[in-house]
Amino acid sequence: MSDPQLHFRTCNLCEAMCGLRIEVEGERVLSIRGDDEDPFSAGHLCPKAPALAELHADPDRLRKPMRRTATGWQEVGWDEALDEAATRIHALQERHGRDAMAAYLGNPNVHNLGAQVFAPRFLRRLRTRNLYSATSVDQLPHMLAAYLMFGHQLLLPVPDIDRTSLLVVIGANPMVSNGSLMSAPGMARRLRELKARGGRLVVIDPRRSETAARADQHLFIRPGTDALLLLALLHTVFAEERVRLRHLEGVVDGVARLRALVRDYSPQRVAPLTGIDAETIAGLARALAEADGGVCYGRIGTSVQPYGALCAWLINALNLVTGHLDHEGGAMFTSPAVDILAMPAGMGVSRGGFGRWRSRVRGLPEFGGELPVATMADEMLTEGKGQIRGLVTVAGNPVLSTPNGAKLERALGDLDFYVAVDFYLNETTRHAHLVLPPTSPLERSHYDLVFHLLAVRNTANYSPALFEPGPGQRHDWQILHELTTRLSVRRGGYPLAERLADAALGRMGPERVVDLGLRMGPHGLRARGRGMLSLAALRRQPHGIDLGPLEPRLPARLPGGRIELVPAPLVADLTRLRAELVDRVEADPLEDRRATLQLIGRRQLRTNNSWMHNVPTLVSGKPRCTLMMHPHDAAARSVEEGDPVCIESRVGRVVAPVTITTEVMPGVVSLPHGFGHARAGMRMQVAQAHAGVSINDLTDETRIDALCGNAALSGLAVTVTAVG
Repeated sequence: MSDPQLHFRTCNLCEAMCGLRIEVEGERVLSIRGDDEDPFSAGHLCPKAPALAELHADPDRLRKPMRRTATGWQEVGWDEALDEAATRIHALQERHGRDAMAAYLGNPNVHNLGAQVFAPRFLRRLRTRNLYSATSVDQLPHMLAAYLMFGHQLLLPVPDIDRTSLLVVIGANPMVSNGSLMSAPGMARRLRELKARGGRLVVIDPRRSETAARADQHLFIRPGTDALLLLALLHTVFAEERVRLRHLEGVVDGVARLRALVRDYSPQRVAPLTGIDAETIAGLARALAEADGGVCYGRIGTSVQPYGALCAWLINALNLVTGHLDHEGGAMFTSPAVDILAMPAGMGVSRGGFGRWRSRVRGLPEFGGELPVATMADEMLTEGKGQIRGLVTVAGNPVLSTPNGAKLERALGDLDFYVAVDFYLNETTRHAHLVLPPTSPLERSHYDLVFHLLAVRNTANYSPALFEPGPGQRHDWQILHELTTRLSVRRGGYPLAERLADAALGRMGPERVVDLGLRMGPHGLRARGRGMLSLAALRRQPHGIDLGPLEPRLPARLPGGRIELVPAPLVADLTRLRAELVDRVEADPLEDRRATLQLIGRRQLRTNNSWMHNVPTLVSGKPRCTLMMHPHDAAARSVEEGDPVCIESRVGRVVAPVTITTEVMPGVVSLPHGFGHARAGMRMQVAQAHAGVSINDLTDETRIDALCGNAALSGLAVTVTAVG
């Protein structure tokens, strides 16, 4: 038996990028702990990271390609499976057109180095406009605002949380997420340090979340009214002449126009609509304007509602006009060691695009080359030219993660061909004709290309593979590379330049792309006295390298050199907001009192979307898929703690036990996301034993942010009744 060995790597299960200290003996993981020497996470660890060992050893995890037959699933060889996938994709597109094939990329792809490098090339070679991803489930509004204001879809400001004096959190729960579009491991420590230096935390949320419980001030807000609150904050800043732009004054267009746009949204007018009194709103605006280093941060709750893009825009605008954009302690831009915004075409990320084409059935706009996933089932079920008849999913489970999952589930059963790159037979992939399973996270190397772009401190950390892949296993990038080349060969006319580029990228692999990016990046020649920053340099620093705090990056970071404070599409969308949230309610003030309950989601520390529920340690203990309900609402329905209740929306109904709590405001109920594993045909025994119900069997695919098509999952009208 070999002696135990220590390995250090970055956890890639969420955005936090925590450093891990892993002790192994042969092929067995003995322990996983936080790495105290990691300069970013400083030893922090959440319950998910130790579960990497169970995930790696999971007997339900697929290790060989599988074909669905009339008599069940059958193992096939890699060459046979890849040839069949490429042949059937090509044949389907030849027969029905390019757009008859669709692709969906799930959230885990952004945590996967190989997929980040090789998936874009495969999608381009697929030549379809029917591209979808988890982006339009919960973060498209932020990316649209960044594209329209700053000129790039990934120029996303990050709260400089380690130096701020006032942190205003709207619709986010960083104590559980460790940041989202804000990589910040060890949030409890960071919030303690905020208070120790005399700073304040204000949380605005319909639920008293884990973050709100630590706040100096928590304000309940009616779901979906966040944009009105932000408009009132801006109104106060302008009305009281508190605007300051600091060094950005010469590069901002539209300040006077914004002043005029917010004039009608006084705190007094907005207060009865949001549920937050006028003086509290005005006081918060003054506190932000007076803080030397303050920042407003909004996330999931501000995104998954009908006015998500407006919220993202107004948060950026508020940070800008209070002097906190690109300023220490405010909302800043990173200097990532591998700057994917500046890498050569084919390796980096495009600036984006908006509305260049629209979906066939509902006319929803494209963003960044993708259509909103809320309409994917429509495109499968509606006959006619361009109907989706085939699908490729990569690490995705849209049946549980996209609105009206039951409708999508019905559509999947009618596809002519569906191939999934996934190592589980889950709620979605059980409908596939072929499943191509990649290696586990511990069998592949890792570098976070995206989350260093969103980190609250500039660092760099490379993780070599912990284990060699098993016999005959393939990495995600190898599967995608093979599909790309085989599909190109079948189409004919495979240009020599494309052949050479594909072959070169295949030889490079993702590691050499990272090495190139490190050498070209902003720290390549000045790695804090360590010489050239390269992959070899990172290999010699297994705990990672600290590259310093965030620094002012504007206007140099802006592709066009200027900030558009009042983008035309967002300004036009204010008309919809006013008609639906202000004029309608003011015309009938009693409407809110007659409304049904409003359903919101919630994130849990021991859950990673839908795909970590097959890990025993993460689902142990009391059931967590319960409906939170305020005592007043429970009493009105004769419901007691633990009772099963029926929750019903326009599209479906589910039954779940109730948790009676003052954590949610009256009129609001909350279900966690990621559950709903009671589906036949899955191979996830642990998840099925802790099935719960899917909130997306209730969410409505027709309820979207009308501007960009992002799913509006929060604030859904539901009825709740006692069962029996």
